[in-house]
Amino acid sequence: MQITNVRIVKIDGDDRLKAIASVVFDDCFLVSDLRVVENDDGFFVAMPSKRKRDGSFKDIAYPLNNDFRQELERKVLLAFESVTETRAISRLESGESQTVRPDLLSVEEFGFQPKPSN
Repeated sequence: MQITNVRIVKIDGDDRLKAIASVVFDDCFLVSDLRVVENDDGFFVAMPSKRKRDGSFKDIAYPLNNDFRQELERKVLLAFESVTETRAISRLESGESQTVRPDLLSVEEFGFQPKPSN
C-alpha cells in the first residue's frame, strides 16, 4: 500500500494541536483526522480516534506494523513542514534529498559526533 497524497489543514491558536491531516492510499482510500501534535519531545502524528463511553479514547485507524507507522508519520510531518514552514523533523533523518544549510544545524544533525570530553 502506497501513500499517494497527504493533505494538511493548519490549526492556529492551540498550544499542542498544530494540524489535521488526511492521507490517501493507492489513490483510492482516504483516512482523515490524523492529528499533528507538538509536545516536549517534538512533533508526532496521532491516529484518528473516538471517545468511548468511559471517557477514554480508542484509535479507529492505525498502522499494524512499526515500519509503516514510521513511513506514515514521516510523510505527514514532511507535508506539515511544507505547509507551515515549521521544522517538524530533520530533513537529514527523513532521507529527503534537499539542500540543507549546515550553519542551521547542530553538530549531531550535520552527521558529526562530538568528541568525548576528558
